[in-house]
Amino acid sequence: MYRALSYNPMTWQWTATTQHIAPHENGDTPFHKLQFLHLLEQSGCLSEDSGWQPCVLTHGNGSVVPFFEKQHSYGEFVFDWSWADAYHQNGLSYYPKLVATTPYTPVAGQRIFGNAELAEICQQTDLRQARTRYSSVHWLFISSELQQELSEHGYVGRHSVQFHWQHRGYRDFDDFLDSFTSRKRKSTRKERSQLIQAGIRTARKVASEIDDDDVDFFYRCYRHTYLKRSGHQGYLSRAFFGLLLQHYAQHLMLVMAYREDLPVASALFLFDENGLYGRYWGALESIPGLHFECCLYQGIEFCLQQNIPHFNPGTQGEHKILRGFEPVWCYSAHKLYHPDFASAVKRFCQQESAQLALYKQQAELLLPFKTPSY
Repeated sequence: MYRALSYNPMTWQWTATTQHIAPHENGDTPFHKLQFLHLLEQSGCLSEDSGWQPCVLTHGNGSVVPFFEKQHSYGEFVFDWSWADAYHQNGLSYYPKLVATTPYTPVAGQRIFGNAELAEICQQTDLRQARTRYSSVHWLFISSELQQELSEHGYVGRHSVQFHWQHRGYRDFDDFLDSFTSRKRKSTRKERSQLIQAGIRTARKVASEIDDDDVDFFYRCYRHTYLKRSGHQGYLSRAFFGLLLQHYAQHLMLVMAYREDLPVASALFLFDENGLYGRYWGALESIPGLHFECCLYQGIEFCLQQNIPHFNPGTQGEHKILRGFEPVWCYSAHKLYHPDFASAVKRFCQQESAQLALYKQQAELLLPFKTPSY
């Protein structure tokens, strides 16, 4: 029933493969559509050189499960560097490993496209591991239901915490702030007013309002910020963002920040009717509060304007708590084939989950709301 895991690029008969998949099965966010993966590959962001080698499991009925063979752990946002170090210290190779996720994207969503049985998928990945000697298989940013199902096939569940905004019937941004305690409300208003006093203004552009010049400027900011923060120019290419504009414009919202009519920063979001997703950001100047304005407050205002119920601004960032972003669970599942390391990782994940449960409770206590909203 299944074809063997294939090392061919994702452009393998792309249309022919996906035509069997019903529209409602082809992704539950803009990131979890096969077209998005195709744009990543078409722009050179998925390749052996990038360390994200497409390795696709296909079914005779047209179902598709995109996996990636990884030679590193960059761009995953579920951090297993300590596991890789432990393997290395014991003379073992942690890479290559097999990962089911959307590359460079810490957003939970669909991993199986079409009507494929999980038991068959797990059987095929086990068979592939026996031939290629992957150290492990990882399903990242999945649903709690899929995590539970994978546990029945030898996988260990792992948790992490992100901070998301929820639309709770607010009329506008002031109404949202009215749900804060007085001190937190004043702090947020002061933070935003200081940018206005510094001569900063922002503008939002959506879909066809965004042009190539906007993308050029955004990419300049994106590269500058990555270079300053991480010493490289970012995981994603200008070609990728150009393809997003060409094929995904209906899902794009761009925030531009200006000082005296000169652009100084930009943030690019993806959205649909169910959610806004803050993914890409950069600035040419270091201006206090500008990141919060472009990446958080402008996103909230857009959700209120468009009546979008949910805003995921990206991974990590405890600074989001005081600005009304609530802690939520993220789920992953991991199967290590070395028995001793599998046992060690299981214990690690159990201890980590207990610590994270306490962390999530403490984060909830720091939320700015007058009464709990979660």
